[in-house]
Amino acid sequence: MSTAHERLACKPADYKSDIKPIWCPGCGDYHVLMSFTRAFAELGLPPEQIVVVSGIGCSSRIPAYTNCYGFHGVHGRSLALAAGLKVTRPDLTVVVASGDGDGYSIGGNHFLHACRRNVDMTYVVMDNRIYGMTKGQPSPTTEPEFDTALSPGGTGLRPFHPLVVALASGANFVARCFSGEPNETAAVLAEAIRHPGFSFVEILSPCVTFRPDERDWKSQVHQAPVGATSDPAKAARRIMTDDGFNIGILYRGDRRPYQPAVVQRHVELSELEKEFEL
Repeated sequence: MSTAHERLACKPADYKSDIKPIWCPGCGDYHVLMSFTRAFAELGLPPEQIVVVSGIGCSSRIPAYTNCYGFHGVHGRSLALAAGLKVTRPDLTVVVASGDGDGYSIGGNHFLHACRRNVDMTYVVMDNRIYGMTKGQPSPTTEPEFDTALSPGGTGLRPFHPLVVALASGANFVARCFSGEPNETAAVLAEAIRHPGFSFVEILSPCVTFRPDERDWKSQVHQAPVGATSDPAKAARRIMTDDGFNIGILYRGDRRPYQPAVVQRHVELSELEKEFEL
């Protein structure tokens, strides 16, 4: 962690790139990006010590909009890439940006095992309950009765419950935020990054283009009535019985992060080439 002097010297603007976001006007991801940069400023780490990794989707554009190291990966594989990076470079702060389609559909299996492995990184999923970038298909978190041109009458399928899955799979920190509260979200993100092990933060981020009904989320979200717990059984009961709009930190675990020993070894290029000789 940086010194107090370095922390005071950092501003959110230090973590913003010169690339202008191209999200739809009113998209909640604008505020999520703001929360990212404010959280980084609170942590006070130099931008070159932070890596933002993503997959595919509206939310996964975030690495391009930050002034940190970034990797825009393939669909659903961001956690695998980020875990490999973190275990080989434990000195870096690794944050993964994803969406409900990228993270819970094609990336669902990686999500389970990232929680289980408990590598020290932070997974931020912007959930708008729809596939926004590909024109409004139902996502794993879309309500079963939500009617669209692509799913007339709704899917009839039970939605994925990411917080419950994360807790059951071994995530060491579980929280839910709302994009319309960037300061509160930034504070949770900073705490998630500081917390050892795999931290999972769901951010309710409205898609005003394909889900204009989600504009009403700002009147539905509310602070969780009880504080965070370190007891997974209590956390499970709270999460299973909430209305989906409780926000705040819900669980802080104490599992030891997974970090294999890293052996630094210099290998000449000629030695590597021999391994691929036919």
